[in-house]
This record gives sequence, C-alpha cells and structure tokens, in this order.
Amino acid sequence: MSTEHLNFLEEIITEDLKNGKNNGRVLTRFPPEPNGYLHIGHSKSIVLNFGLAKKFGGKTNLRFDDTNPVTEDTEYVESIKEDIKWLGFEWENEFYASDYFEQIYEFAVTLIKKGLAYVDDSTAEEIAALKGTPTEPGKNSPFRDRSVEENLDLFARMRKGEFKDGEKTLRAKVDMASPNMLLRDPLMYRIKHVHHHRTGDKWCIYPMYDFAHGQSDSIENITHSICTLEFESHRPLYNWFIEQLGIFPSHQYEFARLNLNYTVMSKRKLLQLVNEKHVSGWDDPRMPTISALRRRGYTPESIRDFCERVGIARRENVIDVGLLEFCIREDLNKNATRRMAVLNPVKLIIDNYEEGKTEMLSGENNPEVEGGGGTRDIPFSKELWIEREDFMEEPPKKFFRLGPGLTVRLKHAYIVKCESYKKDAEGNVSEIHCIYYPESKSGSDTSDIKVKGTMHFVCAKNAVPVQVNLYDRLFSVENPQAEEGDFKTYMNPESLKVIENAYAEADMKNTKPGDKFQFIRLGYFCADKDSTSEKLIFNRTVTLKDSWSKEQKKA
Repeated sequence: MSTEHLNFLEEIITEDLKNGKNNGRVLTRFPPEPNGYLHIGHSKSIVLNFGLAKKFGGKTNLRFDDTNPVTEDTEYVESIKEDIKWLGFEWENEFYASDYFEQIYEFAVTLIKKGLAYVDDSTAEEIAALKGTPTEPGKNSPFRDRSVEENLDLFARMRKGEFKDGEKTLRAKVDMASPNMLLRDPLMYRIKHVHHHRTGDKWCIYPMYDFAHGQSDSIENITHSICTLEFESHRPLYNWFIEQLGIFPSHQYEFARLNLNYTVMSKRKLLQLVNEKHVSGWDDPRMPTISALRRRGYTPESIRDFCERVGIARRENVIDVGLLEFCIREDLNKNATRRMAVLNPVKLIIDNYEEGKTEMLSGENNPEVEGGGGTRDIPFSKELWIEREDFMEEPPKKFFRLGPGLTVRLKHAYIVKCESYKKDAEGNVSEIHCIYYPESKSGSDTSDIKVKGTMHFVCAKNAVPVQVNLYDRLFSVENPQAEEGDFKTYMNPESLKVIENAYAEADMKNTKPGDKFQFIRLGYFCADKDSTSEKLIFNRTVTLKDSWSKEQKKA
C-alpha cells in the first residue's frame, strides 16, 4: 500500500503491517467513559478508530471505561451505543473495564509483590504537597517503604471495605524526581463506597484511569491504542505498567482532538448546562452532542464528511463550526425534500382568481436529483400565505419582491402584480391584493412578462399549521471557555426563536419525526422527535447560506 496521502497514523499502521508486527493484526478500540453523552469531538475519535480498522482489514472494540461509579450511568452507556450505530459503525466486541476488575486487582498485587506499589495513608492534600513542582522534585511519602507483606495485607483490607473513602490509596513506586509529574508515584487505586452500575456493591476500590486503561488494552490485545493529545504525557506511565507486568505490549498513539468554536466541549460544562436548565437536555439541538445534532437534522454522512475534512493532526487547533455547517448543507442539498413554508405569514388575495377554486400545480421534490426526485401536487387558490418580509409598502429600487405596482412570480405558479393592501388597527399590513396572469403559469408561460423575483407561498385553504424552532449558535463568542468569568454569561440569547404561527404545504401533514426538508428560500429543517400529526414541529438544521459569518464581519 502506498504511503502517499496517508495521515501519520495510517503511515504507522502501514509500516507495522509491512514489518509483520502483531502478526499482521489491526485491532483498535473506542473507550468512552459513560459519564455523559458523546459530542462532536468524540465523533472524530469514533470515525478514526473504526475507520482505521476498516481501512486495514482490522476490527474495533467498544470498551466502556467504567472505573468511576460516582458519575457513570447505564443511560449514558445506551446513548453511546446508539450514537456509534447511528454514525454507521459496528464494534467487534462490547467490553467494560469492570469486566477486568479482578484481573486488574491481581496486576496490582503483582506490582506490590515486586516492590513497585505501596499503600499510602496520606490525604489527597498531603500527596499533592509532596508531589513537588515541574521544576522541583517531589518528596517520598512516609509510607513509601512499607514492607511487601504490610502492603499486601492493607490492600486486601482495602478491598474488603475496612477503610473509609480517602483513608488509603494504592500508589505505584516509580520516581518522585521524574520531570514528568505523572510518574511521581501515581495513584493506582482509591476507595469509593459507591454502587456501580454493573458490579453493584461488589467493589469498594476502583482503579484509576492510568492503571486500568493500558491494562485493559493489553488484556484485549489492542494493537493501536489511539488517544487524544492530552494523554501524550501519560504514555510513559502506560508503557511502565505494561513493562513491569510483562503483559501484551499495546502501544499508545496520540492525535489532536477536535475543538469547535462557539461551543463548549467539556462534559462537565455540558452537564452543567443540562442540570441548570440552560438547555432542555443532552439532545437540545443547540448542544454539540451527537444526539443533539441528530435531533437538529444532521446526518451521519455529514458528520463523517466533517471528520474526514478536518483530518488527523498532531497539533491542537480550533475548527470553525462553519465547516460543519458546510458539510450538512452539502448533504442536505443533495438529499433533502423541497417544500414551501411561511414562517411570518401575511395574507395575499388574488382578486381576479375564481372564488372557491383550487387547482393543483406540480413541483419537483428535489431538483438536485436526476428527474427532480419525483413531483408533488401543490394546492393553489384565491388566498395564499406569503412571508411578511416579502412585501414592502415603499420598496427600494432593487427590491424584487412585492410592493405597490410590483410584479413577481410565485414559485411553481403564476406571475402576480400587487394592486393594493390593507392595514389592521395597529397599523400592520393585514392583506395584500394582487391580480394574476393566467397565461403565466410555470411550465407553460406564454405571457412574455419579465420578472426578476420569485417568491414562495402556501395555499391558505390547505395550509398545515406548524411550529418552527430557529436554532443558532449556543454562544456568542468563539471560545467561551477562554473568556473571563462564568462561561455561561456568554450564551447567545438569540440561540432559539420559537415560531408558533407558521404554515407549511398541505402534504406536510404526513411528516414523520426525523424527516428532512429544504424549506425553499428559508433553510434546511428537520421534523423534531416530539412532532406529531396533531402538532408538527420543525427544527432549523442550518440556514441556506452562512449568514452568521457575514453578520459577525458587520459587527
């Protein structure tokens, strides 16, 4: 296989296969902690791990890093599995770090017997005080030289539940003078008398991530353990444990994680938004979670495309959310059904159209598909709904929509000319009166009338009432985590606008949750999961064009 155009991880795997390493096997893993919902950043890791394995004829395990029962829940486990499947991937095996608790415990006993681990009675504060600084070596714990026999006894008693939370820990005996702070006798086990979502109350001691992760990789014979860059400094410890235990030498590789602007990617901060009711839940369409993106109308194809375009790098960078929006526009432009909807309606009355008559016009479902993706019937009658912004009482020179004396084409229908309008008691335009030209019908126009504008409409007699949720970016600054003060103060007050008096085409009444549309001239929309035949709800996935960037440049 040529190394041309390969990213650095593909080059590594290509070289490993060339040299016969791991007997030609490629086995990756995706190891989420079930303490929250996956977000767009995790999608990059999913696409990478599953994609690499697929490209090189390998397989991928799904392993839940469930070593912290305080924050974990089966709800998160199920949501993670749903997200991975939705993205289009299947795992070879489903494992849990808790599957290996007994084996990991025995690994710890082995290190104690080798004089490489000890039970420490120090408090968290005392341990931190003795750690030193990046420029000064740490100091040995007063409990570092306990005998093997005493350590074995204390560790067994820790497991039996004889000590309180925080009363004792198990630490690796590595090097308190190491320039890598993580090698200064790191914690291996802590005491937590907490119910575990899988093991119940069987255990009251739990391994730390650094002790459980590499060992779990080794137990599964993972060939390429791919982590994000923040774990680069953990790699020496990863290797140290494996070497001292003499187990299968899994190897860790790091890549730059996905950072996206105008949002937060910290699970802790996302949980805060949920718990404090700043959003409606983990799948609030403004959130960066995969479930939220799915609810908003993003497709698996668009997210996979986004991850591919971002690429795999060794250096951290921030990706513009505009690229994600570009990817979903590209996908929906090719695949979304076209329909007409009016979000801010005003009545248009065609004075010379026959009273009580309704005719059916024809419109393509998707002009991007060969043959138009089929056609649909569009009702047309004397009274229509149009967008209020498509009419001006005193239009400027290049306003190619409706105003007194102006002429425009109605999409898939006829050319109309504005004759007059009426206002209500509050001074708002309530009715627009036009005449139409029967010979100007779309597809058979013989009128020779030239117009520069085309407007969408909905037949008032057959219109379907709908609720439309206009979603925008959750934060009004590019990096809310880097700003001073509470990140929540930078939330975008315009991130959600609910429109309850919108109208859509007649055949929209058959819409099912998840159905995707381009509302002509308005943007891409998806039927919400809570949408019913009695109350249709549509979420705006993305605008037709990147209006956000233009507005920011103006500001």
